[in-house]
Amino acid sequence: MESPAQRRLTAIQSHLLPFSTAEEEGSVIRRYATSSSPPFFVDQQYSVVLPEKLQTGKWNVYRSARSPMKLLGRFEDNPEIGTLHENFVHAVETFRDYKYLGSRVRVDGTVGEYKWTTFGEVATAREAIGSGLRYYGMEQGACVGLYFINRPEWLVVDHACAAYSYISIPLYDTLGPDAVKFVVNHSGIKAIFCVPETLNTLLTFISLIPSVQVVVVVGGADEHLPSLPSASGVKFISYLKLLGQGRRNLQPFCPPKPDDVATICYTSGTTGTPKGVVLSHGNLIANASSFCRKVKFYSSDIYISYLPLAHIYERSNQVICAHNGVGVGFYQGDNLKLMDDLAVLRPTIFCSVPRLYNRIYAGITNAVSTSGSLRERLFRAAYNSKRQAILNGRNPSPIWDKLVFNKIKEKLGGRVRIMGSGASPLSPDVADFLRVCFGCLIIEGYGMTETSCIITLMDVGDVSIGHVGSPCTGCEVKLVDVPEMNYTSADDPYPRGEICVRGPIVFQGYYKDEVQTREVFDDDGWFHTGDIGLWLPGGRLKIIDRKKNIFKLAQGEYIAPEKIENVYAKCKFVAQCFVYGDSFNSSLVAIVAVEPDVLRDWAASQGIQHEDLGRLCNDPRARKAVLAEMDNVGREAQLRGFEFAKTVTLVPEPFTLENGLLTPTFKIKRPQAKEYFAKAISSMYAELSISEATPSKI
Repeated sequence: MESPAQRRLTAIQSHLLPFSTAEEEGSVIRRYATSSSPPFFVDQQYSVVLPEKLQTGKWNVYRSARSPMKLLGRFEDNPEIGTLHENFVHAVETFRDYKYLGSRVRVDGTVGEYKWTTFGEVATAREAIGSGLRYYGMEQGACVGLYFINRPEWLVVDHACAAYSYISIPLYDTLGPDAVKFVVNHSGIKAIFCVPETLNTLLTFISLIPSVQVVVVVGGADEHLPSLPSASGVKFISYLKLLGQGRRNLQPFCPPKPDDVATICYTSGTTGTPKGVVLSHGNLIANASSFCRKVKFYSSDIYISYLPLAHIYERSNQVICAHNGVGVGFYQGDNLKLMDDLAVLRPTIFCSVPRLYNRIYAGITNAVSTSGSLRERLFRAAYNSKRQAILNGRNPSPIWDKLVFNKIKEKLGGRVRIMGSGASPLSPDVADFLRVCFGCLIIEGYGMTETSCIITLMDVGDVSIGHVGSPCTGCEVKLVDVPEMNYTSADDPYPRGEICVRGPIVFQGYYKDEVQTREVFDDDGWFHTGDIGLWLPGGRLKIIDRKKNIFKLAQGEYIAPEKIENVYAKCKFVAQCFVYGDSFNSSLVAIVAVEPDVLRDWAASQGIQHEDLGRLCNDPRARKAVLAEMDNVGREAQLRGFEFAKTVTLVPEPFTLENGLLTPTFKIKRPQAKEYFAKAISSMYAELSISEATPSKI
């Protein structure tokens, strides 16, 4: 009878490529039989499957093939690093004089080149800021709020929090006053760093956040800061003044331990009040080190920071950048000027979300289709040739880049070698398109705030797309049956179910909320994500559904609206899309925030006069044209009949954080969108009711 160790070895062996000789097979088994063996990786096989429980468990737990026998929580090259403070100390010791944080300087009102501070200079500033907070009475474990968008000072403050064992709490600058007030009071924030714009919001409820003792204004002058009666207990100072006071009163570091809380990230979610996700230093290091085992970074790399630092996606990227000495250039703070920032910075690493990648895809394809038949044929020939070479593992002919693709690459600065995508699924067509046009590594990952960011990540060298890769070394993953949605581990051809995660990347719990914490953890310590996935061959995970966002139509068909919205996002007319349905109606309807230039160009080509975009959106001819194009895109994606929107309402205004329709991670707030567009939804169903009741002519 096989021992547990032998069964485990047999399981691992069965998920690896066949060995060419018996000698090779024996050598691998011997490596696993030795506890001191280093993790290894067999090409083209990304996961191994192990039993959940040695004696009775199903064989349904997937781990990275890089480390099947042990979940890893430290960097491979620096296992002594266990906290964010130690990570930055390593960066300063290794890359002291390398450029680290860059922002564009203004000369005579004109935005110019990037000006950089080094790792050593940032280290000096973080010591001064941390000491300044101690000067104002902040004790170890105090909560510090960051209430402004990405800029160098954000990371200086965050590094200071790590060095002095403060808990940093990001406050989304676009959250409304009520949400910010809730987070400050719920976490008991003692000091808030803000900018003049967010200070104005803060002042509207300053008397309602009694825990706050110090407000530090970044970019503000002391003579322009407000003063409150001393009885209020709140001091307002500028960032520069705090920096100076800290330099004159330097305090020794108070290094945290790996299990200490590093940050509380409040997830706005799509419903309810924000939940505070408690992440330790060890959680964040485990996640960053897992990423670095899959992707190689260099001190010569340049990364552009524009995704919200208050979101774990960007926060995790910054831990990785610091560890590897990567320079971080910040955008100006205006998304409309991002392309100009990219052209000046010329980054080598560009991370984004599918929403922006879809717009890049739509912009290029629209430009190609309107460039004339000769240029369009040249693009198609170049695209097909380069794509085939990539799929076959060959180097594409450089002639295609010279003739076609170099001009496209210049849109992102011309040097991007890695494009990362997260937050929601990226369409396989779009991923394929980006890989060909930009000639770089496309890496899609899947993760959550509760898992310190990534759970799975595509492997370098894997040319397949349409999935989010294999588990990282800091976690193990299993799928749990969801019978009410007909997802089970016995599904053919691939196992399906709710994605559950366990390991050192998983959060400590929701702050002051034991009830919701218990809801997402089971008795065996598995965190239930609420996402539905399936295992593809080789141990790659594919996200196919969301447990919470499913609804039924009147005939009983289950609808996953986000999947349909991702399909429609590829339509040239569609900037954003909200698909709606319910159990009282038999079909879907859609609200589309249009691409203004594309719709105007279409109207001009049709000879349609319009006074403004709003009137054009209400024109029945425009609605018909957009719906027809959406139908074409839906057929290409092989949507089922009941997954097509039967009618559409066009709106000129985008869905934004400001109008309450998006979360800070750009996901649609479905209950709010339903309420916001209630009148339009009602009108569309009334139209459908009339058309269905009208007898068709024979």
